[in-house]
Amino acid sequence: MNLFKDGFTPRARTFSRREFVAVTGAAGLAAAAVPAFAQTPPAGPKIRLGVIGCGGRGKFVADLFQKHGGYEIVAMADYFQDRVDEAGGKFGVPAERRFTGLSGYKRLLDSKPDAVAITTPPYFHPEQAAAAVDAGCHVYLAKPVAVDVPGCQSIEASGRQATAKKLCFRVDFQTRMQPFYQEAVRLVHAGAIGDFAFGEASYHCGRLNIQTPPGTPEARLRNWVFDKALSGDIITEQNIHALDVMNWVHRLPPLHAVGTGGRKVRLDVGDCWDTFSLLFQYPENVGMTFSSRQFEGHGTSEGILCRMFGTKGVLETSYGGNVLIRGENFYRGGSTKQIYVEGAGANVAAFHASVTGGDCSNLTVPPSVQSNLITLLGRAAAYSGKLVTWDEILKDTARLDGKLDGLKA
Repeated sequence: MNLFKDGFTPRARTFSRREFVAVTGAAGLAAAAVPAFAQTPPAGPKIRLGVIGCGGRGKFVADLFQKHGGYEIVAMADYFQDRVDEAGGKFGVPAERRFTGLSGYKRLLDSKPDAVAITTPPYFHPEQAAAAVDAGCHVYLAKPVAVDVPGCQSIEASGRQATAKKLCFRVDFQTRMQPFYQEAVRLVHAGAIGDFAFGEASYHCGRLNIQTPPGTPEARLRNWVFDKALSGDIITEQNIHALDVMNWVHRLPPLHAVGTGGRKVRLDVGDCWDTFSLLFQYPENVGMTFSSRQFEGHGTSEGILCRMFGTKGVLETSYGGNVLIRGENFYRGGSTKQIYVEGAGANVAAFHASVTGGDCSNLTVPPSVQSNLITLLGRAAAYSGKLVTWDEILKDTARLDGKLDGLKA
């Protein structure tokens, strides 16, 4: 299993073991690292779970739900018959509870699961999450939550509605469940690095594999990660991991952003950019630079990084690498090499605890929406080549067109 949904993997580069773990969370680790929570199944009845989206990420998360022991996977949905059949066979879901087509998720909701895990392309998240809450289901949602501002607002509304209906709604960010990240950010918020001076974040990786030759509506859907409307572009679909840590550290959103980027190397599929370069301006004249790429780095470092420089020290974080604070208030932290598996596993366990314990505060929704909006702020600044403010992005009513013509309902 890798960092990318639906089997998309970097190519044209041989990673060292450390780099591969840091960037993709290697399949061997995913298979070998059975989380501690899976060893003692929870007492009581199991949560009846439906899985919407059966690509690489969907199967990976379904496996974690099954290993947890507190869930029974009772239904699955995916646009593609081959994917839902493969996943349904693996997790023992009968053929009559495997649903296909764009509206397959509606038939899954009609089967009355207690909860759903939504791991479809981000374009579909707002509609599917809203329908799940309306149907009375608890919701476990993959990041990013949406591809445009109206979609983010829809997710925020669904989170509030879920709380009002005493339903749980959890967004799966692995870093926010990792103990070293949690303690390091807590210390920063307590003043460990002093006043912020400046920071930098980055997400550098190689190319992603093309799933099928482009040219048809269904090929576009299989290659959704290369499609701006379906994925939100790489800054939203992938780079959100780094920008969420930036948001977590600052807590408040940036005032504005400027930037650039483009399609520089990957010209053979989709319309997503393969690089972004941005400056986010925070209060007190604190700047955060950000860069990303999805093409060969020719031996340069790969990974998902964030550093924050302050008057007393420096916070350093690396997804799959080390987390530490240098300076007057040193914090050793440690390695996060299994974060991809363990972070998602911790979210699966926390979701179960919330559902069975009746905790419907749904505290992961607001920060997840804010991080998503920050990616949209950066995207708007880079696309336009102009300074875009936070207030402007919050007022954006434009919706991305999924262009779903030619796909079966």
